[in-house]
Amino acid sequence: CRKVLPIMRKQKTGYIINISSIGGLLGLPFQGFYSASKFAVEGYSEALRIETRPFGIHVVLIEPGDTKTSFTDRREKIISTDKDSPYKEYFEKTIKIVENDERNGASPEEVAKLLERIINSPHPKTRYKVGPTSQKFVASLKGKIPDRSIEWILRKYYKVY
Repeated sequence: CRKVLPIMRKQKTGYIINISSIGGLLGLPFQGFYSASKFAVEGYSEALRIETRPFGIHVVLIEPGDTKTSFTDRREKIISTDKDSPYKEYFEKTIKIVENDERNGASPEEVAKLLERIINSPHPKTRYKVGPTSQKFVASLKGKIPDRSIEWILRKYYKVY
């Protein structure tokens, strides 16, 4: 941002598009570090959007759900290697669901098409979700139903009960 913001301010226009995740809206089981990093992207983008708006700069978040990438095959499965971990059973169930969802998730091309739509919009929204409808729906419930209900949905879905 330090290099590009002066140019955008001078032009009185620009787009900064940050890739967050549905995991930046919901703390996902056994993906806490990932969710934490994406929560940070969310907060940074929201603040930057307010700070840069007087200069005609649009800061936008893309929040993909599960997406077909090489991320799935590169995941480190530390807990599953510890036979004595009290989380082993839940981790293994959850990670199978996660990996299946990723393999059947949105294509990178869908995310790219959304990106193109955003940069061609004169008044982009703050955030755009892309990916499986069920994931977008659950994320949209946050703040509308009690947190316990969101947690219940996630525990049931990921079989952490």
